Amino acid sequence: MIDIAGVKRLCLVGATGLVGRTVIERVVHQADVRLVAVARREIPLPEGARMEFLVADPSGWPDAIVAANARVLICALGTTMRKAGGDKDAFRAVDHDLVLLAAQAARDAGIDHAIVVSSAGADSSSGNFYLRTKGETETALGKLGFRRLDILRPGLLVGARQPRRPLEQLGMWFSPLTNLLLRGKYRAFHSIKALTVSDAILALAKEKADGRFTHDRDAMIRAIRRARE
Repeated sequence: MIDIAGVKRLCLVGATGLVGRTVIERVVHQADVRLVAVARREIPLPEGARMEFLVADPSGWPDAIVAANARVLICALGTTMRKAGGDKDAFRAVDHDLVLLAAQAARDAGIDHAIVVSSAGADSSSGNFYLRTKGETETALGKLGFRRLDILRPGLLVGARQPRRPLEQLGMWFSPLTNLLLRGKYRAFHSIKALTVSDAILALAKEKADGRFTHDRDAMIRAIRRARE
């Protein structure tokens, strides 16, 4: 993939979720970034957005990802057990299978840098199904041979979800107090603004070092600061 006139092309999957929509908002005024979204459906774009939006069923995503001609894959896919109707297989089909489908398609397309949104506490040996699935996904991603793999592990995401989820909204209201109580090893579970996660994603997309990197809330903030230095 060749950047043209210093503009880096980024392929975003998971564009319809909170982080994906926020990434779209954040690139509106970034002339050095060209965003190409791959999704099942279109969404309203913010004023001034200059991007491509490729709509396809997941079975067609590999072809769409090739057509994106991008340098970096941004994967913000994710659902919840509630949205999956409590069906573990349905949840895993998105947070594991679909994430890996997009990542493998990116590798096949020649993309060698992936930035993937996971979860605080992700652990393939966890007794918690959600966290175990996230951890297993991270492990599988590490085997795909990306030159650089950035795994982001945010806690509760704070932002305007569509539609609003009552329990998550309640969690956002109490997140400042909850953050004060989460100390030591639990600090990684601090809530974080979706805007901060998106800024970290865009900062990491411009980093060049090879390797696998895992970013908790504090590490994401450091990545943003490095990009602004």
